[in-house]
Amino acid sequence: MTCEPPDQNAWQLLAHARQLTEPTLRKAVTRLPEPVRTVAGYHFGWQDQAGHPADGDWGKGVRGALVLTSAQAMGIAPERAVGAAAGVELIHNFTLLHDDFMDRDAVRRSRPSAWSLFGDAQAVLTGDALLIVAMEELAEHPAIVHELCDVLVTLVAGQGADLAFEQRTDVGLDECLEMAADKTAALFSGACALGALVASATARQTSALRRFGHHLGLTFQLIDDLLGIWGHSSVSGKPVGSDLRRRKKSLPVVAALSAKGPEARRLAELYHRDVQPLTENEIREAAQLIEQAGARTWAEHEAARHRSAALTALAAAAPGPEGARALASLAEMVTHRQH
Repeated sequence: MTCEPPDQNAWQLLAHARQLTEPTLRKAVTRLPEPVRTVAGYHFGWQDQAGHPADGDWGKGVRGALVLTSAQAMGIAPERAVGAAAGVELIHNFTLLHDDFMDRDAVRRSRPSAWSLFGDAQAVLTGDALLIVAMEELAEHPAIVHELCDVLVTLVAGQGADLAFEQRTDVGLDECLEMAADKTAALFSGACALGALVASATARQTSALRRFGHHLGLTFQLIDDLLGIWGHSSVSGKPVGSDLRRRKKSLPVVAALSAKGPEARRLAELYHRDVQPLTENEIREAAQLIEQAGARTWAEHEAARHRSAALTALAAAAPGPEGARALASLAEMVTHRQH
């Protein structure tokens, strides 16, 4: 298959996927006991802090959309994969609740994050509850549960490495890429495999879609890291520069630190000192140093390389034409998104 430029609007695909998936997500959250039901409803943007209805944003729904479009690419209607898509989105939001707490990120989707309003314990309990109802949603499909359990173990490894990197001054680029693969690409890979499994695709097709998701997930993380430094808070819904303020070892940062020259040495001075956090002037200086060290260009090229590898893997899956266009469109959106 030759992957032509996508002729479907990826944002329309995401909107349709959210429309299909949201009723199942809401039903799952409704089953939760209080107070975690209110925390979950707030996190998804459906309620305010007091539990009153709200018209918030629960995210782009990329991972759920990958389940639905992968199933479509393997020959079944996306509606038949809604349970799996909802399960993946519940797991993704479980990780967000825990990550925000561990990273002390106070803003999520342009609102205070759950832990900052309801406390650490309630945020962690709510994340645990979302993981439980996700597994309930998928309990009738042992192969899918097995796939997601493998993904979850990998996610734990990735998050553990990410946290450990904050205490180290010797993080290499290869291990940072491995961390990104574990923390982000694993769920993208699993989402694509789930769509294939629901559609009873062959082992070869499932493996190819798993590789597609892996490379797409790395593309997503690279773009996410770039937007975290050079994006706009009004678009992303999160404070730009917060990772630099905390001296987080994102991919462009580690690429810059691994480079030779005065920019890398000065960035190391900012990142490896004892005083926390960076000031606003130092954040701007760090961003400039990263770009001058060539790390911004490296990350952009690396994202494009993984997008190309994703499309090669997609071709190997021999998907149906409509599903292939949808997945290629999502790959294009991930590479060129602004939030």
